[in-house]
Amino acid sequence: MGVTYKYFGAPDGATAARVPISMRPEELGGDELGMGGMFTKIKPETMAAMVLTGIEGIPLHKVPPLELVVLHPDYAVVKLPMTVVDPLRGVGEESVGAAAFIWSTVPDRGGPRDAYNVYQLLHEWQDFSHRLHEAGHQPYCLVWP
Repeated sequence: MGVTYKYFGAPDGATAARVPISMRPEELGGDELGMGGMFTKIKPETMAAMVLTGIEGIPLHKVPPLELVVLHPDYAVVKLPMTVVDPLRGVGEESVGAAAFIWSTVPDRGGPRDAYNVYQLLHEWQDFSHRLHEAGHQPYCLVWP
């Protein structure tokens, strides 16, 4: 059993904190969570590092920390810095491809990832960043152990 991450947008931390904990991940998605959320097994710290180092060229040690919104024995909600999603709105295919290649060479617990899978993930994040921007929302992540 692994950890599930549900990325979603919310206008503020108070709204993000009202995540319904009694629902299963696949049942989430009311108005305050944004119907365009994303489920993934990718940790928010990894997403932040990938975007900021792979696309923005920021050294890994300068990647800002995540902000804890809620810590509960059954779940947590963290806020990602806007610098993690904003850069994706303006980049082209070349930058996305280059970032995917760079990230595919970085080993993680499961070993290096296929560059094409990372490329697809970055495109999902690019779409997510556009939806957040259009809604005026900030990025959050709901974490289930």
